[in-house]
Amino acid sequence: MHIHSIILARGGSKGIPNKNIIDFCGKPLIAWTINQCLHSKYITEVWVSSDSQDILDVSEKYGAKTIRRPDNISGDSASSESAWIHAIEIIQKDNNVDMVFAPQVTSPLREVSDIDGAIKEMMDDGTADSLLSTVEIEDFFIWRQIQGCNPESVNYDYTNRKPRQEIEKKYLENGSFYIFKPKLLNDSNNRLDGKVVLYKMEKYKMFQIDNDEDIKLSAIIMKGFGLDKV
Repeated sequence: MHIHSIILARGGSKGIPNKNIIDFCGKPLIAWTINQCLHSKYITEVWVSSDSQDILDVSEKYGAKTIRRPDNISGDSASSESAWIHAIEIIQKDNNVDMVFAPQVTSPLREVSDIDGAIKEMMDDGTADSLLSTVEIEDFFIWRQIQGCNPESVNYDYTNRKPRQEIEKKYLENGSFYIFKPKLLNDSNNRLDGKVVLYKMEKYKMFQIDNDEDIKLSAIIMKGFGLDKV
């Protein structure tokens, strides 16, 4: 089976300038995702799609193959799906693509075992079409505040609070990665369709890098749990 990792990394970032190649625990941020994918026993090739030559240069340095993404699918309003479809079309000119592993650069808190475990879970299922990474959440009670009104509980009834043991398990989409088949993406223009599988990761792997505070917190977790050894 030909499984290609396609890493999307736009050059523009409003929250953190050059976010995808900032220094994170001694390497450019994108290098962690590239290295993790390169060490997978299932992934055939690792690709980076970007509109930024700086990102492409860094990606090549760390062993990825690169795809120049057109400007018309690189703006803030462009979907990830459009970039994946473009990348698959490029790759399929010379390679078979049976499955796509699509990790998020800003979620470096993962291990090679997560990548291999998720791919194996999808293959072992036999009928799965797509997969998303999640973390199990317990006692995660959400409230909303509408101006001029009392706060409201969203995902539980605070007037009938259940014991912890009776609370239904829920799973948070942590954005670390997705797996899907090219045909599904072309048919539905959605990364998730058909039979969807949830891959469960440890709770500390739920954090993403979107601002300066996230960089500090994620670096502490990265080093504290030994994820910086790849």
